[in-house]
Amino acid sequence: MSRLTILEYPDPRLRTRARPVEQFDAALGKLIDDMFETMYEAPGIGLAATQVDVHRRLIVIDISEDRSAPLVFINPQLLSRDGQAKTEEGCLSVPGVFDDVQRAERVRVRAQDRTGEVFERDLEGFLAVCLQHEMDHLEGKLFVDYLSDIKRDKIRKKLDKERKERAATQQRAGASRPRTAGAL
Repeated sequence: MSRLTILEYPDPRLRTRARPVEQFDAALGKLIDDMFETMYEAPGIGLAATQVDVHRRLIVIDISEDRSAPLVFINPQLLSRDGQAKTEEGCLSVPGVFDDVQRAERVRVRAQDRTGEVFERDLEGFLAVCLQHEMDHLEGKLFVDYLSDIKRDKIRKKLDKERKERAATQQRAGASRPRTAGAL
């Protein structure tokens, strides 16, 4: 398995609408395993393929405390929504930012598993919210799109500043390393 790079807002690739998964093969299985590894190491509870620059309709989720309940949703479709819940959300693609978003409290989803088998499942509470959040990614939408323009602009500026500071720190660290003979 290998850890994948998570795209960060406002990267325009996060706005790409994902295409359906058509082949259920070893490459898909590896992608699913790599996505779980990436999500767990981040650490997170959900990850859409769009976030790792793979524009296919694939989501992995595990909201358990001990990482014992991994779920895979391929080509998910919401069949019904019920109720409303306002929940504080965060996102691996918008690191360090949390805000309230209103979503359906209960959903019924139809999807495929890693072998292509179709299933339907009723989800509620935090799991329903998580699935809706990840499904938004498949449509090129982020949770910050539910926020005001002012908040979104503030978040973008904050993240841009943090990225520049990280890059400057990495550049200084690289410049201070002694060069050794024969190192390329």
